[in-house]
Amino acid sequence: MTIFGKIWNFYRDGFRNMTWGRPLWILVLAKLVVLFLFLRVFFFKPAMAGKSEREKSEIVGTRLTERGNN
Repeated sequence: MTIFGKIWNFYRDGFRNMTWGRPLWILVLAKLVVLFLFLRVFFFKPAMAGKSEREKSEIVGTRLTERGNN
């Protein structure tokens, strides 16, 4: 058996025998979904939404050159 097969079996058997681990992993995944979906949708709007490709390229160009001068 290869090293990857041994690692896979180790984790598979470990997750099968968990008692408190499963609810905790579900809680962690639920928190990640809330953080990434909820916060992204309601708080972090795309900065360049509604701008044309030309406007976007000009904004990016000026920001890059401003950072280069500092």
